[in-house]
Amino acid sequence: MTSESVSPRSPGTDPGVVALARVVARQRTEIERLLGSAADAAALERAKGVVMVQEGCTAEAAHEELARRAEAGRRTLVEQCRATLGEVSPSPHDAAPPPTVPVQGGPAAGPDGAPAPAEREAAAGGLRPGDEGGGDAGARLLGRIGEALAGVGTPAGLADLLLTRLAEAAGIDAVLVHGAGPGEDPHLIARAGAEDPLSGSGRTPPPDGTGALRAVRTGEPVWVEGAAPKAEGGPPLDGPRERWPSRAWLPVVTGGTVTAALGVLRTRGGPFTPAERDLLTAVARLCAGPLHRLAASCAHEAAHRVRTVQSVLDALPESAVLLTPVRTPSGEVADYRIDAAAPRSVDVAGRRGRELVGLRLLECYPTIAGEPAWRGFLHTLTTGEPYESGPFRYREVLAGVPETSTFSVRAARLGDALVVTWVRHDPLDRREQRLADLQRLGNLGWADWNLFTGEANWSPQIFTIFGRSPFAAPLTLEEISSQVLPEDLPSFSAAHAGLLRGRPMDTSFRIRTDDDVRYLRAVAEAVADADGTAVEVHGFVQDLTAERSAELALVESERAMLTQQGALRAERALGARLQDALLPLPAKPMELAGLRVDVAYRPAQAGIHVGGDWFSAIELPDGSALFVVGDVAGHGVGAVATMAQLRFTAKGMIITGSSLTGALVRLNTLLLHTHTNSATSTATMVLVRYEPWSRRLVWAQAGHPPPLLVRDGRSRFLERPRGVLLGATLDPVFEEAEYRLGPGDHLLLYTDGLVERPSDGIGPGLDRLREAAAGMEEGDPAPLGPLLEAMLQDERRDDVCVLDVHLPPDAGPLPGPADDRPAAGTGPDRAAADAGSAQEGG
Repeated sequence: MTSESVSPRSPGTDPGVVALARVVARQRTEIERLLGSAADAAALERAKGVVMVQEGCTAEAAHEELARRAEAGRRTLVEQCRATLGEVSPSPHDAAPPPTVPVQGGPAAGPDGAPAPAEREAAAGGLRPGDEGGGDAGARLLGRIGEALAGVGTPAGLADLLLTRLAEAAGIDAVLVHGAGPGEDPHLIARAGAEDPLSGSGRTPPPDGTGALRAVRTGEPVWVEGAAPKAEGGPPLDGPRERWPSRAWLPVVTGGTVTAALGVLRTRGGPFTPAERDLLTAVARLCAGPLHRLAASCAHEAAHRVRTVQSVLDALPESAVLLTPVRTPSGEVADYRIDAAAPRSVDVAGRRGRELVGLRLLECYPTIAGEPAWRGFLHTLTTGEPYESGPFRYREVLAGVPETSTFSVRAARLGDALVVTWVRHDPLDRREQRLADLQRLGNLGWADWNLFTGEANWSPQIFTIFGRSPFAAPLTLEEISSQVLPEDLPSFSAAHAGLLRGRPMDTSFRIRTDDDVRYLRAVAEAVADADGTAVEVHGFVQDLTAERSAELALVESERAMLTQQGALRAERALGARLQDALLPLPAKPMELAGLRVDVAYRPAQAGIHVGGDWFSAIELPDGSALFVVGDVAGHGVGAVATMAQLRFTAKGMIITGSSLTGALVRLNTLLLHTHTNSATSTATMVLVRYEPWSRRLVWAQAGHPPPLLVRDGRSRFLERPRGVLLGATLDPVFEEAEYRLGPGDHLLLYTDGLVERPSDGIGPGLDRLREAAAGMEEGDPAPLGPLLEAMLQDERRDDVCVLDVHLPPDAGPLPGPADDRPAAGTGPDRAAADAGSAQEGG
């Protein structure tokens, strides 16, 4: 405080004047003290308002918080208040504040009473460039906004307050508030100053939805000044904005999370000044506490309202729901959320009552969008006028069947939600048509008999069931008994007698009509008088002829199937016994002409050894060995019989001195003259003759896969000599090929079931076999086991037969070449060809 001193009284000074000067000095001192106290009190109140907004607390709690901060910072309460106001609107010019900036009043005047040039520039935007938040004026404005926000009760009130305070300070013409719940895009919750935008219909102005979305997602302010910038790969960020060329979106952060976006729009163009940007950013920070408090309050009120409405709907005998609009970022209604539902409410999926709560309206009734009811909901939501539709047709899908129903709908606004009720109209004629369709499709009908008057009343379907003209008189119960077949009459008469004594009737019987015999079922009950005498019978009759005929046909089919299964089992058993007798499998490896021979046989189906694959491995009279593998087309007893013919005939021919190619020619003739089921059988075969004294192999084939030679860990297919399928032609051509085995060699003879798969043919199977055979280990007691396991992993459709002809490694060398080249005097070496050149004969 300051005081004005009074000089000592000089001689000649009037004592009255001196006393008056002292009084004036004291008054000036008191006035200065009071002014200082008032300024401190104003700063205290503004600071309390800021803390109330920031913390969402009461005035008393804000005062305590300021005192706590002052003590912690070792400042006086007044210093802390000014520091708090400085936090709201920091400014590097606090030490030397600029001239007063007009906030609520007009701009500062010059000497002539008109606004000074600098002030005129500041008045255009409310704050001068360089104010950086407005200095003291900005702090005072923020303090007043903070104090006012503490008393705001609704989001709309908050928008109105901001527009009122910022209209002159920053030239703001409209304020939009978007909420953003966890995981949600921003949606419009309040607006101010946008009642007559471009459309003139009272809707929200062009919504800047993309700008609000970006502000929420990035947490940074979005300033749109002049032409709207473009989003990446999309349309302009905020769309065409001719009326609002200058606008901004500011994130509102609560607890480190963006919970809202504050939008400010101006009708004048030009960029926001730094002072305006600082002011608007500070205002967005001030709004965090009130918006958080309002959101919690609104959520509590909404929950209470929903509970109240649900308790009312639970008592309603009709369909009703509470709908809360679901809006897009631009404020448009995209759908409605069902927050409460009456027990009788049902959607197209059959969900009822509270099962609908939480679902979207379009999820429950997908075809209502664009219907008159949908437009009526929007009208009621906007104007508050109740909506009531006349009967309208609505197409829905019930249990997968499209159905068109008739409804009447009523809607009334409740706060920002709608209470909607509807009634489904089902006229009497429609129900009668459904009943008629039910009787026709179910082939049943109802009937009444008056036992007192003898009158009978039938539905139209009963006449059809009994084969009577619809113009004929209905039959009495006694007349029906006369049509029942004699075999079923006792049971029908017993059921009829029990019906007259009060027992319900449910019996099946047959009747004879002019066309055929029909199977019927009758279900009926009697109505008795006071004495217990039956006076009326009503029930229904159903024609079960079609079902009974189907049952009899099914029984007949089952009987035929069982007979066929028995025949198949007998045939399989016979085939298995024949195959076991004709093709016994050795229990252990065979030793023939110095070779070890392993045999493996796998039928197409486990446990059914009936097929056409076969082998022979015998020692001939001259000491050589014969190996044969063949495959007869087909399965069953016929294939087994053909297999036996070929197996024994081939052995007999070779034993009696026939060459390999000569034997194939004769076997071809045999098959051509052997007819099974009026069709000629076909077969493939490979014959190999081994001479131990020279280790020479002579072999021929008839349309059979080539043998596979395994030597020194490598495998390759022998090139096949010419030979066609047995039974395919009258003039076949067969050739022989010669090779020599070396110690440790394996020669695999096999049928096509080992390599052929329906999905990829025989070529890839041959490649798989070559790779699998290369891993055969020397000394393995069961060398075919791993090979079969690798080759037969998938389901197979054919039998498999494999022979492994192995020359032990300790057999020792022979004089002369020990490789697989032909012996002297024979044709060119065929063994060197790659396995991929193998072709199927015939």
